Amino acid sequence: MQDRSPNPADLDPIERASVDELRELQLTRLRWSLQHAYENVPHYRKAFDERQVHPSDLRELADLARFPFTDKAALRANYPFGMFAVPREQISRVHASSGTTGRPTVVGYTKDDLRTWAKLMARSIRASGGRPGDRVHVAYGYGLFTGGLGAHYGAEELGCTVIPVSGGMTERQVRLITDFEPEIIMVTPSYMLAIVDEMERQGVDPRGTSLQIGIFGAEPWTQDLRREVEERLDMHALDIYGLSEVMGPGVANECVETKDGPHIWEDHFYPEIIDPLTGEVLPDGESGELVLTSLTKQAMPVIRYRTRDLTRLLPGTARPMRRMEKITGRTDDMIILRGVNLFPTQIEELILRTPALAPHFQCVLTRDGRLDALTVKVERRADANPAVATQAGHDLVTAIKNNIGVSVRVDVIEPDGVERSMGKMRRIVDLRGGAERG
Repeated sequence: MQDRSPNPADLDPIERASVDELRELQLTRLRWSLQHAYENVPHYRKAFDERQVHPSDLRELADLARFPFTDKAALRANYPFGMFAVPREQISRVHASSGTTGRPTVVGYTKDDLRTWAKLMARSIRASGGRPGDRVHVAYGYGLFTGGLGAHYGAEELGCTVIPVSGGMTERQVRLITDFEPEIIMVTPSYMLAIVDEMERQGVDPRGTSLQIGIFGAEPWTQDLRREVEERLDMHALDIYGLSEVMGPGVANECVETKDGPHIWEDHFYPEIIDPLTGEVLPDGESGELVLTSLTKQAMPVIRYRTRDLTRLLPGTARPMRRMEKITGRTDDMIILRGVNLFPTQIEELILRTPALAPHFQCVLTRDGRLDALTVKVERRADANPAVATQAGHDLVTAIKNNIGVSVRVDVIEPDGVERSMGKMRRIVDLRGGAERG
């Protein structure tokens, strides 16, 4: 892999600032954001008043713990535009979640918000090793989903050439990568695997393509998956983090120099880690739920938004901003099976250590009488002997029992047996109540 470390002189000044300078800026911006939300969003005025706190009560950063949380239910209750803090005429764009589990959550942007988003995405691409002039193949979906347009405008802001492919039509993805020779691809990690499989099906050597950087987000993925992608494609695999309710992608990004977890762009977002059950703020280094507060958003400030993502905060390395450990799962994706908590990422780690099995799998939950049961449907690798893959499935049952502490069934199925997705992979299929969730 080529050295893609950015020139320190190209970094934003805040990326070279001291931690003390960063904290001072955060305090100033946090005071503004709280006041802006209180004065202009009825939901926040009511929530603050009920909690008997006022923006003027924030004297230091730790005082933020006195303010109420915001969750997805509050956003849905104020659908579509009740969380906006500026007049409708100042809204330049709206994005929204898919709304597959209820009303969608809607987010709005002023022109200044869009400029900030583009600059943070440019910073994220540069942190990943991107440079002006690089060709960027954007395979995130375009539309109300924030991924495609967020990546698009960030790449343009950095001075890159954008190839706006969007998701789907995997054969064409491979053809365009071969023909247009992009240095960078931005895509979900699960769909990247589908593209690599299609390359091999077409006889294209993944390690021989022009790709040098993959920027992967929108779903949790593991260090084992990083090693798999980097080995198969001979390129850097970087983690980008974001969520529509807070801005979109570009809230945090890994640095290619270290690849040790995404640095949160703390000049625009203030992070906390809380105990997901009690709401208590936990010290840096302890695992819990990530909570984010926007510091500069005009159209839709978010105060102490509960992301449901599980991680921990670590000191900065390549940048002064704190890092977040790679997401291990979500509180709403946790499977509780006979009293044991497990996440799909734990199963993914074990699959990736099993040579005969491919990292395409689903966790299918059913109910056997009064007991819940979990079946892991996993594909064998195309070059694996079926008998060897079947034995690998038996070995995976043992590995899950030994490492996670729960008994499951493993079904090894033929290649391409697990449905492919151009967006987030549906890792959990819950059939216990006749409904499915992803």
